[in-house]
Amino acid sequence: MFESLGSRRRRRRFPAWLTLLLIGMAAGAAAVLVVQQRYLAPRLSAAESAALRQSFGEADGERRRLQAELEKAQQQLRAALAEANRLGQDLAAQREAAGRLHDDLASVVEALPPDPRGGSVEVRAGQFSARGGALEYQVVLSREGNARKPLDGVMKLTVAGESAQGGATTLALQPIAVKLGRVEVVRGSLPLPEGFKPRQTTVQVLDRAEGKPLGMRVLLVR
Repeated sequence: MFESLGSRRRRRRFPAWLTLLLIGMAAGAAAVLVVQQRYLAPRLSAAESAALRQSFGEADGERRRLQAELEKAQQQLRAALAEANRLGQDLAAQREAAGRLHDDLASVVEALPPDPRGGSVEVRAGQFSARGGALEYQVVLSREGNARKPLDGVMKLTVAGESAQGGATTLALQPIAVKLGRVEVVRGSLPLPEGFKPRQTTVQVLDRAEGKPLGMRVLLVR
């Protein structure tokens, strides 16, 4: 009886389910190793991992720098747009003021006596003075009609007076290019010979040099 029990104990084996479990675990581990070796990226070494982290840090720092530069550029753009808008408003205000001044000037010119000689361009007024060897002039011209389109022309000044030797002399000064609207005030100065004393100036307005006369008037030099 004792022999029978001993033989039964020696014949005991592992359970089938445990054997299958161990085999499955081994096969799974082998499959994981095969997949890692054949299909997945190789594992990095410590040095490679450190280099990768350094590269990532550098890239992130560059991204932060570019982001800061972008924000700065956007701020500058907003400031430039605001300044351009302000300048545009100032320009519009200046144009409006210039328009009012031009209208006021036109009203003043209308109050001036008409040019006795008439003409398509009237010499409404003029002021001349000799200073420092030059003839300073300020001439007010007006055009008949609406005169919406500017007219290119030439203003010629012929000055009569006394030379340095005391003789009567007439000088034709350099022609002056003018652009005539409804009203135009022409200012400037032209050189005179040394010792010349001007007495009166003849103002001629032509459509071009040596061209068709549009208006003329004789005015005294103060």
